[in-house]
Amino acid sequence: MSKHASHSKSQLTELALGAIGVVFGDIGTSPLYAIKEVFHGGLTTDPEHVLGVLSLIFWSLTLVVAIKYATFIMRADNKGEGGIMALMALAIHGSRDNPKRQLFIVTIGLLGASLFYGDSIITPAISVLSAVEGLKVIAPSLEDYILLITILVLSVLFVVQVKGTGKVGKMFSPIMIFWFGTLGVLGLINIIKNPAVLVAMNPYYAVHLLLELGVKGFLIMGAVVLAITGAEALYADMGHFGLKPIRYAWFSFVFPALLLNYFGQGALLISSPEAIENPFYMLAPEWVRYPMLILATLATVIASQAVISGAFSVTRQAIRLGYCPRMNVRHTSGDEMGQVYIPAVNWLLMVAVFILVLSFQSSSALASSYGIAVTGTMIVDSLLAFIVIQALWKWNKVTSFSFLSVFLLIDFLFLASNSLKIPTGGWLPLVVGAVLFLIMTTWIKGKALLAQYLDEKRVLFEELEDKLKAQPPATVPGTAIYLARSVHGVPQVLLHNLEHNHVLHEKVIVLTIVTKEEPYVDEAHRVKIRAFGDSGNFYRVKLYFGFQEEQDVRRALQLCCHEGLDINQKTVSFFIGSERLAFRRKSPMPKWRRSLFRFLTHNSASAIEYFKIPVERVIELGIRIEL
Repeated sequence: MSKHASHSKSQLTELALGAIGVVFGDIGTSPLYAIKEVFHGGLTTDPEHVLGVLSLIFWSLTLVVAIKYATFIMRADNKGEGGIMALMALAIHGSRDNPKRQLFIVTIGLLGASLFYGDSIITPAISVLSAVEGLKVIAPSLEDYILLITILVLSVLFVVQVKGTGKVGKMFSPIMIFWFGTLGVLGLINIIKNPAVLVAMNPYYAVHLLLELGVKGFLIMGAVVLAITGAEALYADMGHFGLKPIRYAWFSFVFPALLLNYFGQGALLISSPEAIENPFYMLAPEWVRYPMLILATLATVIASQAVISGAFSVTRQAIRLGYCPRMNVRHTSGDEMGQVYIPAVNWLLMVAVFILVLSFQSSSALASSYGIAVTGTMIVDSLLAFIVIQALWKWNKVTSFSFLSVFLLIDFLFLASNSLKIPTGGWLPLVVGAVLFLIMTTWIKGKALLAQYLDEKRVLFEELEDKLKAQPPATVPGTAIYLARSVHGVPQVLLHNLEHNHVLHEKVIVLTIVTKEEPYVDEAHRVKIRAFGDSGNFYRVKLYFGFQEEQDVRRALQLCCHEGLDINQKTVSFFIGSERLAFRRKSPMPKWRRSLFRFLTHNSASAIEYFKIPVERVIELGIRIEL
């Protein structure tokens, strides 16, 4: 059951308000540039075309965001958690008896996660740049400073990440509530002037526009998708706020505000076609435009913050599930487990965003690179949701295939239209996604070879005990804990210590950390202890963590005492293998992957810091591994 399964009215309202400040930033700043970019390709701003574009935006928001995500996919929660990694783990859980399907799930899941990072790079760049570009309308003399101001705003955003979002987050909700309220009011004012624009809710106008324009209509779908960027955030942030608060915020406030603004921009364009230069800022009277510029900049910073936090969260989940190397993960809040900061990801994102802004130099140019990543991730979500629907929810084939076909048709229509942007910038998220996919698959392949190597070298506890009876080593007081990758056999570091030091502690614990395909593990099921042999000296301890949990070994070992295994953490010694990789000439790993895997292993965060092991109690032993 979701940890947000039931709420009182006050809790529901409070969580819904919080969700407005975090979840809807990306989709909430799309009115800044979406309609402008649809007409940017040369589409005339006559009433018929304006109504057609509004109809396309209305039905895209309705079908993709309101129905696909808010109504269907958000039901697929993994113990209250959402997002592509949680959905992938859920799909794998439902396909345990089908290895081929599991491989397919992991492959497309990693593709979707890789494309998500492409989105994480583009969103801050296009959002902040489009807000600051309001200077072209408000103060044309400052147009030359747009790039400089954008870089300064983004610099502050990335530098303050180290502080965490806890304190700043409390300011997000009031700003975003005011933002959406302003969107709605400005749109409503212009709709009142031209209420006939509301007929665009009729799907006839969307279909008529596409049929009339033919190939050109297909092309503008690549710009219409800008209105639904950020839809995945509704699902990804479900673990922070819960299903009901996000749905409540979307249907009661955010969705109406967005529709009012889009229809307001449409009404403005019908009466003043020249407003296409920047219809968002032209909605407002001149005296309001400077405050609107400040508000829009704040809103885009918040939208960027949400995407950056999402990148941290996805990275942490990928590390826990073994899909990428360990990194230094800092928890920035003592209360909220989900608030983390990953320095390596932060600085890489910052450099990539700066390169984007300085290379493309305008939101219109950047819009050509936006869409591929978003639609690719949406397709993956549809496929994984279909697997969950069939494997876990047991829908009948007709219903489940209807779900898949309808939403995949929409997703592929968006993807196909966006694929035409590849030569003019759409290649960027594809390159980012390809590089990250290569890194993650190389890591998974290398880890599998390492597990195979350890399995081949495996020595059973019974074999070790027989050997020790024949040649007893010296015994020293105290407890030794040996970290082991595998859940079977004696770890190499223990054999290595015996071979060189010929000594054994009076109590030996082999410790393996297991990450479950679920976000959280109950404390009652955290620890499993098994004793080996007649002497009572050997124990195997398995610590189970969810992929959302901090893997703190010290705290988890305290639970061992409650289970009857006494461990004095002041005198215990932790033995960790410092592995040196080499590759056989006929290694199964392709040559082009070997250097990459060696680089990733060498730069992976230390197990000592990652698992919160007291460094003064650690003994590292060098081990050569030949794959």
